Amino acid sequence: MDHLRSEKMSFVQLIIPVESAHRAVSYLGELGLLQFRDLNADKSPFQRTFVNQVKRCGEMSRKLRFFKDQISKAGLLSSARPASQPDIELEELEVQLDEHERELLEINANSEKLRQTYNELLEFKLVLLKVICQNTAATLNLRVFQEMQPDPSIKAGLRFISGIICKSKALMFERMVFRATRGNLLFNQAPAEEQVMDPVTSEMVEKTVFVVFFSGEQAKSKILKICDAFGASCYPVPEDTNKQRKLIREVLSRLSELETTLDAGFRQRNKALSSIGFCIGKWSIMVRKEKAVYDTLNMLNFDVTKKCLVGEGWCPLFAKPEIQVALQRATIDSSSQVGIIFHGMDAVEPPPTYFRTNRFTHAFQEIVDAYGVARYQEANPAVYTVITFPFLFAVMFGDWGHGMCLLLGSLILIFRERKLQSQKLGNFMEMAFGGRYVLLLMALFSIYCGLIYNEFFSVPFYIFGSSAYKCRDPTTCSDAYTTGLIKYREPYQFGVDPKWRGSRSELPFLNSLKMKMSILLGVTQMNVGIILSYFNAKFYGSSLDIRYQFVPQMIFLNSLFGYLSLLIVIKWCTGSKADLYHVMIYMFLSPTDDLGENQLFWGQKALQIFLLLIAIVAVPWMLFPKPFILKKLHSERFQGRTYGILGTSEMDLDAEPDSARQHHEEFNFSEVFVHQMIHSIEFVLGAVSNTASYLRLWALSLAHSELSTVFYEKVLLLSWGYNNIIIRLIGLVVFSFATAFILLMMETLSAFLHALRLHWVEFQNKFYHGDGYKFRPFCFASLADEDD
Repeated sequence: MDHLRSEKMSFVQLIIPVESAHRAVSYLGELGLLQFRDLNADKSPFQRTFVNQVKRCGEMSRKLRFFKDQISKAGLLSSARPASQPDIELEELEVQLDEHERELLEINANSEKLRQTYNELLEFKLVLLKVICQNTAATLNLRVFQEMQPDPSIKAGLRFISGIICKSKALMFERMVFRATRGNLLFNQAPAEEQVMDPVTSEMVEKTVFVVFFSGEQAKSKILKICDAFGASCYPVPEDTNKQRKLIREVLSRLSELETTLDAGFRQRNKALSSIGFCIGKWSIMVRKEKAVYDTLNMLNFDVTKKCLVGEGWCPLFAKPEIQVALQRATIDSSSQVGIIFHGMDAVEPPPTYFRTNRFTHAFQEIVDAYGVARYQEANPAVYTVITFPFLFAVMFGDWGHGMCLLLGSLILIFRERKLQSQKLGNFMEMAFGGRYVLLLMALFSIYCGLIYNEFFSVPFYIFGSSAYKCRDPTTCSDAYTTGLIKYREPYQFGVDPKWRGSRSELPFLNSLKMKMSILLGVTQMNVGIILSYFNAKFYGSSLDIRYQFVPQMIFLNSLFGYLSLLIVIKWCTGSKADLYHVMIYMFLSPTDDLGENQLFWGQKALQIFLLLIAIVAVPWMLFPKPFILKKLHSERFQGRTYGILGTSEMDLDAEPDSARQHHEEFNFSEVFVHQMIHSIEFVLGAVSNTASYLRLWALSLAHSELSTVFYEKVLLLSWGYNNIIIRLIGLVVFSFATAFILLMMETLSAFLHALRLHWVEFQNKFYHGDGYKFRPFCFASLADEDD
């Protein structure tokens, strides 16, 4: 029963010499069993002692993120340096990171300048090539444009501007130039033969080369402004063909030189990034640990001598020897002359809650903690949730064919556990992987319940022998499903008789079976919840809760719904309409006693009236005594006193819940009475509503079965009724997709959420407060990657 109660916690104090502080906190981080308390909560992060060290670690983290981004952009893979490499100090690492950053920034700046020059020369080359190729057409167009000019002086002053622009802006650019010059121009354009890199987005874009013929300085000024607005690059091209050819040779030569220089720069950059990539994983872990250590040291205070740091925190009782060994090792390794003092203290605040879990139980504990973390030493619902949660899911999802599909999926996740743990998964896959063992038990229980319901993708099988029913008349055996069947042998050995499938009594029989089963399961689980409230009250030593909550709650629930459940079981066992009174007569009286129907009737009425009366009495039993007893205890303890009692941690922990000891400052009777009244009303109304809420087990189980039947009969069987392979394949595909996405995904999620609600509301509200807080020790293993 170690998992039923959280681990016993101890509030401890550490007095650490300054020279041992860093190493001691590091060793405690490796151990991960001590939760430090922030003694500087009233100070801002910038007022703490080790703020400069935290800033340095933050700056190193920024540089490491920059390196990772550069490695990712370069398409390189980072790997961890072999363990044989020696460790380095934080100061040395800081110097190395600074050098690497300066080197990369310088390389990037030079590469960016060279790339910009290369892009300009490439665009210039494209413009020159297009101008030379279209020289004849441009000359002809120019002569036509000159002949259109009426003024001879204008003919003599014709000029042109050549350049390159993005293809997506070319049409708008042409229209704008035409409007600005009122049509007094000649515009030629042609697509560039090569794509050019955009300096902003670093993506290759298509561009268009243009030549604009115009006259006048005013037109030139307008065209240049428009080019600047549209991001077009203009390049001067001489009119002489020989000069053009000479210029293009020079441009091609410079481009070749720049390509060689850029390749050398890329190789140098990749070499630097590769050397960083071998160590970046190790460096990132080191910086994260150092930052976590200094953040923790900022939670400690200096003593009056300024030579020691004082820290407080919580640790499990079993971890004290391990923590002491780690602190002794820190003292020896730091060569300190003064040892670290580690001792227990009394605490005013309640301890944190810590349950030791493994890979199997972790997911079930998270399901409970999602509702609320258990109060310290409170009964842990996860102990029962391990079985009850997958079982209630299976009651709603009972089909051993669908259960085998879930089992296959869960086994794949479990067998590939190590591989999937190191990968980044999507939201859905991460949720499925985290609950792989929950999924495993859900699948196993679904197979079990499916065998009870005798459903395999809604099809019954004669697994455990032949049916207990046969046709009433062999000649009309084909109409057995409409005329009925007769029982001729012992019942089917396990589960539902397959003969019920398709009979006229199938739906009434399954409705009755699943509805009554839901009530039995619900009343049983609610009784378990109330019994756990008894163990909680006994553990905390609260006799008031036992006498005035547990006892009346058990009486109220079982006098109504317990009696109903017992009648259901008796009817199933006897196979008749006998009620509880009949069974009592049969058990306690002689078979020769002659009791008439009138006596049985009035005996049954008397029993029911008695149960109803004690259920009514249980309501004021829950409501009135406890507040008045608490008021009396408070008056006796504080009569004639003007001071409050100085409490200790032991007194607070041993005090009865809702007792006078916890209200020693001021006792408000009306507040206590209203709280008790609300609690009583919630239980009385909840006893009815919660029992009705368990009928969702019946409703979802029936819906799952009928939906599966519809897909099987109306899709698969209907398509296979045609003698056409295409129709059969279509029907098989539709049936497979419907089974996978509706029954195995949507129905699984629906049943999961309903089982979750039954545990959170109907079960846990009987005993579970859930107002505690988790034990979160300082642990390097739980440090999240900053990129994540």
